[in-house]
Amino acid sequence: MPSSQRFRASWVIKYLLLFVTALLFLFPIVALLLSTFKTGRDLMRYGITFTSLWPKSFDFKNWGYLITGKDGIYINWYQNSLILVFFQTGLSLFFSSAVGYGLGVYRFFGRNFIFVLVLFVMLVPLQILILPLYQMLIVVGGADTYWGTLLPFLVSPFAIFFFRQYAVGIPKDYLDAGRIDGLNEYKIFWRITGPLMAPAYGAMAILLAQQSWNNFLWPLIVMHSTKMLTLPIGLNTLLTPYGNNYDMLISGAAMASLPIILVFFFFQKYFLSGLTTGGIKG
Repeated sequence: MPSSQRFRASWVIKYLLLFVTALLFLFPIVALLLSTFKTGRDLMRYGITFTSLWPKSFDFKNWGYLITGKDGIYINWYQNSLILVFFQTGLSLFFSSAVGYGLGVYRFFGRNFIFVLVLFVMLVPLQILILPLYQMLIVVGGADTYWGTLLPFLVSPFAIFFFRQYAVGIPKDYLDAGRIDGLNEYKIFWRITGPLMAPAYGAMAILLAQQSWNNFLWPLIVMHSTKMLTLPIGLNTLLTPYGNNYDMLISGAAMASLPIILVFFFFQKYFLSGLTTGGIKG
């Protein structure tokens, strides 16, 4: 077989495998979207299978029920989750990048000790810290509030480690050039290293947003009133021993995946380069 034909055959096989893999990964998403047009009774009767995947009749009542059902409580849950994701991701990116940049660029006494503490905190499960964190939250009056949910996660140990690894690889010539031009250390961070760490910000924005959006345990403990629940907790309340509201649950789950998909597509060009570069620096 000529080399050109072998190249063409390998090209076809490669893209065929990629196409099949893409179909396998997209199947759960397509199945979820199509299930939103089924009634809860049909879901219980037929389930989600290849034979019953396509709805016999498209019913849009489930989508309307998200807005009108239960006094529009789903909109409250969605709004709570969006607020928490916006502030937690933004503030965590700012504080974590500043700490990671300081640990990676500057030489000072105790720097390695602080970095070891950051690594140690990464190894501690959240479940061990829940009781003391909640006791502190009660003392300061942060129960059933947004800031009480945000406070323990404003600085992410993993994000500090990631930004530190990325900052270590930044050429020091850029920083020296900024100092020669008369920039102070804060302006160097904002004007020089900030744009250089754009891939790291993009990668961490996706990971932190996903972590905040899917956070279940801590908001479950902090939030008490029904209107203050986040989306994962609110959807979980639809499953009860006395009956399951699949009409609202399936369509609500489909809507819940939309923000993370948008965040990923917005930052996807930074995601791969940010993870690979941050992982090999240092």
